[in-house]
Amino acid sequence: MADQELVKLDDIWVHYDDAPTLEGINLSVKSSGFLGIIGPNGGGKTTLLKVILGLVKPTHGRVSVMGGNPEHGRKFIGYIPQYNLFDPEFPISVSEVVLMGRYGRTGLFRHYREEDKKAAMTALKTVDMLDYKDRQIGRLSSGEQQRIFIARALATSPKLLLLDEPTTSIDPAMQVGFYELLDKLKHGMAIIMVSHDICAVSIYVDEIACLNHQLFYHGSKEVSAEDLAKTYQCPVQLIAHGFIPHRVLKEH
Repeated sequence: MADQELVKLDDIWVHYDDAPTLEGINLSVKSSGFLGIIGPNGGGKTTLLKVILGLVKPTHGRVSVMGGNPEHGRKFIGYIPQYNLFDPEFPISVSEVVLMGRYGRTGLFRHYREEDKKAAMTALKTVDMLDYKDRQIGRLSSGEQQRIFIARALATSPKLLLLDEPTTSIDPAMQVGFYELLDKLKHGMAIIMVSHDICAVSIYVDEIACLNHQLFYHGSKEVSAEDLAKTYQCPVQLIAHGFIPHRVLKEH
């Protein structure tokens, strides 16, 4: 059985103050796999995620999410923004944070049902953080907090997980474990991750797209030097795949 098409973007344009942020974007996302999106700051990566979520309206083009409009499909999406701003001294436990992921099903200010609590515990177990359920989230490390935010997204039982620069605040020593977690999750859902970490993306994702207002995407994890140069507007180092991934530098 072929993968279901979860997201379809047809000729998407987004303008801010009459300047194009996204230009003629075409993208199809199936129901499994791991897509990495790389590109420079200001190239429209976060805007693209927000178009899928229905938080940004295109000035031109058509967006289909789960066969309907983005507002309809949003409840099937887990979203991890680039920055999770919160007061680290606020006395809220890990389990309470993860339960917030069930708001879309229970409604705000309604009591959680037993199935909601079970879903939260299952999500914590999936990210190997069940033993932390009673801890105050502000007392955890950045890497541990990011796993909790993923658990909150997983509590919704999403079909698609969107991550915007998820390793920005994570210690390099913990990033490998974080990427391995995503590698495990991709077998049960589709994942789109925006990242500047070209090396990590080239190792863990199934497909890579380059975005700098325009999208360069060929449905594979091989990225040409020409696509990288167009994306970053200068000669860029290439990633060579082999037993030990290494960089191939071009003159600049």
